[in-house]
Order: sequence, then structure tokens, then C-alpha cells
Amino acid sequence: MNLDQARFNMVEQQIRPWDVLDPKVLDLLMDTPRHEFVAESQVALAYSDIELPIGHNQTMLHPRVEGKILQAVDVQGDESVLEIGTGSGFMTALLAKLADKVTTVEIFPELQETAKARLEGYDNITFQTGDASQDWNDGQEYDVIMFTGAMATLPDTFKHKLTLGGRLLVTLGVSTVMTTQLVTRIAEGEWEVESLFETVMPTLVHATKASEFKF
Repeated sequence: MNLDQARFNMVEQQIRPWDVLDPKVLDLLMDTPRHEFVAESQVALAYSDIELPIGHNQTMLHPRVEGKILQAVDVQGDESVLEIGTGSGFMTALLAKLADKVTTVEIFPELQETAKARLEGYDNITFQTGDASQDWNDGQEYDVIMFTGAMATLPDTFKHKLTLGGRLLVTLGVSTVMTTQLVTRIAEGEWEVESLFETVMPTLVHATKASEFKF
């Protein structure tokens, strides 16, 4: 199988038609070998339009969704990122190539260790293991916060972890009704919300607990 051709087809036939047109994002997805972040038995499927299982009832996102959310958050080279859900490590790699530094949190130690091995060539990633479904109380603010799994509702604590001008990407909802939203902090106590697209993705572990999210 020609994996380079498969990656090209993924970008041109899946990602670009979903209105992902930012050259920075398209080049990033072309230059990052997705097949290095899947099990050996899944290599032939690495560039397919499916959610590949990675263990613990978790999956990789569709490639087109990965492209769409990267375009939306528009990570800059001097920014810090908090990723909730390391998963396979593929999105972590993409974020690390764009940002100054990335903190990634994973609830399953086995997934974290596998991702860490895949990402050993990166020197700007901090790995944390724990449950960040309701909060990640590390005392830090971030320019970008990204959830790689869905949430029933967004805990109020995360919007306060954004810097001024910071962006938070989250998919909210349950079952077959989910909407990916971009939350931008525009003032000390004010946030702007933009609904980007509807999708369905696995929910983060323990993320079904209702919590208030007020603007």
C-alpha cells in the first residue's frame, strides 16, 4: 500500500471538501504520518474516513474532523495548549507542531504510555495522567484548550483557564445530537461562542455529569 498516496487522498478527498482550506492545516496533515499513530494491524486504515478504535472504548477522530477543529482554533507558534484526551497521540503531535508548548492529559495510563512512545521526538509536550472531565486544576492559563472527546456540558472551570483572546474547542451534547463549538475569551468575564458544525464522537470518560456553563 502506498501510504503517501493514501495521505494525499485523505487530504484532497476527505479534508479539503469539508471546507478545510487553511494551507497551514492542509500542509500539516500532509506532513504528519498518521499511520505511525495506529496499531500495526490498522496501518492500512490509517487514512480512511472512519474513527479507528484505540482501546478502552476510545477512538481516533475522523480525519476531516481533525482538520476542521485545527482550522478553527488557529494555533500560533507562541501559544500554549491544553489537550484533554491524549488518545493515540496524533492530535497531540499536530498541536505540538503548531504551538510553543502542549500539556496533554489522558485518563488511561496505557494510552498515555503508548502515545508518549510515539511522541518521543517532541520536546515541547508535557504528559499528565488523570481525570480532566470536570476540571484540570493545575493553576495555569492556556491560549488554546481542546477536548478530543464529547462532553454533555462544559464545566465552568475551563473557560476561566483561557487567556484573553484564548480559544476553547469542545463538542457538546449526547447521543446523536452533538455540536462542536469554539469559545473565545473576549474580556475578563466575557466569552463568545460560535457553533461550528454538527458531529458525533465518543464522550470523554466521566463527562456525562451535568454542570453549569454561564456566560
